[in-house]
Amino acid sequence: MTFLKRLAPAFFALALATPAVADDVKVGDLTISTPWTRATPKGAEVASGYLVIRDDGASPDTLTGGSADFSGAVEVHEMSMDKGVMQMRQLPDGLAIPAHGQVMLKPNGFHLMFTGLKRALAKGETVKVTLTFAHAGAVSVDFPVRAIGDAGPAMGGMKM
Repeated sequence: MTFLKRLAPAFFALALATPAVADDVKVGDLTISTPWTRATPKGAEVASGYLVIRDDGASPDTLTGGSADFSGAVEVHEMSMDKGVMQMRQLPDGLAIPAHGQVMLKPNGFHLMFTGLKRALAKGETVKVTLTFAHAGAVSVDFPVRAIGDAGPAMGGMKM
């Protein structure tokens, strides 16, 4: 018992040092998990958002975009390499979420683009984003703001 009493403060300190993880958000057959974004410097016009979307249903859905009070628009984008050159493009038709599958929005891949920022995003705050899906409709998701340059949370033993 004394051993456990000595470990209790260490576990408490570890719990305080571990960043909070947002709860999963469900809308229809979709589960949205691990949303996050990075802080932005003053004057930045864009920021990116990342998350995982799982579809447990028998039909696919499509992430079409969204809205947020801190930005002018929320768009779905893709980054890819073409002949050694990184390219980014908007997906005007959205991003398909396969039935019984999942899609990971992460740096250097699919991501949300928050354009026309109305203010800087600060590390430690949480911003609310309304995501829009073709079938599941709209859902509000809290995005914790991590540090500028943060690589993101570990996802199943893998860095995003």
